[in-house]
Amino acid sequence: MTLARLVLVLLLATLPARAEDLAVAVVNQSEPTLCAEKDNVYLRLESDGVRRFEIEAVHPAYIGTLLVDRWAPDFTHCADMANDPAYRFTPRRVTLHETIDWQLIGYTFERFWRPRSAPVRVGDRVETDLHLLQLWTRHQERAEEVLVLYPGDGYWRARPLPPPHLRWSAYGSSFLVGPVEVDGRPIVDLTEVVYDPAQRAFAFRFARGGGGMLRLASLDAERIVLAVALDGAIAGRPFAALRSMFVTEINADVAHVGWRAKGAALWSEAPVLPFVRGEAVELWAGRKIPSRHNTSAPDMVFRGFSRDPAVR
Repeated sequence: MTLARLVLVLLLATLPARAEDLAVAVVNQSEPTLCAEKDNVYLRLESDGVRRFEIEAVHPAYIGTLLVDRWAPDFTHCADMANDPAYRFTPRRVTLHETIDWQLIGYTFERFWRPRSAPVRVGDRVETDLHLLQLWTRHQERAEEVLVLYPGDGYWRARPLPPPHLRWSAYGSSFLVGPVEVDGRPIVDLTEVVYDPAQRAFAFRFARGGGGMLRLASLDAERIVLAVALDGAIAGRPFAALRSMFVTEINADVAHVGWRAKGAALWSEAPVLPFVRGEAVELWAGRKIPSRHNTSAPDMVFRGFSRDPAVR
């Protein structure tokens, strides 16, 4: 199947459909750390049948109480991060698409930890060696960045529009979509990314075969919802993963997880590091009290898992 055909099929697959209430395995491979800039939280989502689901980034429950936000990095106890590989590139910034209300911007960094990135196509334009894609929208007479993708390792970040009392809110956790593998750290190896401005959708091919699409389904000052479709189930590997950080309860981007088992009348909850495994039709990962690290960063929710990407 050509990527153009894949875009059409998966775009139809991300339209609303009846929930199947399919449970997936949530496997915790997090580890302790003292470095607040290290992604030590690693929640793997596994299933041999999932082909559609939703990802939501929602402001934390305490967002309305914030008077002071904190987002500055904290590299205390982070000396070992200097050991990452660093390949050199010529830095640049390119505008891949622009309208009055939306922009897609690409960046090449001077250094990046992987030697190549997937080429990015918008219409007939193809750009290579882009390390970061930023999707911006116009809101209340200013530009707001709401979604990013790193084509070199498959990492995404999302955030809602800022709440009325804050002029800005932070990114926090990252997530992966596709066959997750470990190459120095967990990644999804992409071979091509195509952006469809009309649908605000990203289609992508995986190095391990197959592909998928992520579409911005809704966005407001409370949450951003992303609809994901895969052109085939991913067996033997996670089909998605959450990456985040936890040092202490007040120095964390994710401190707790909650999950709803199939048929359960209530949610189960646990601190993120002691959590081992769960079977979930819905997963929440976030914070109950404000953190000194990325205080306004959103909680993350995964739900709507389905075996059938076709619209019912």
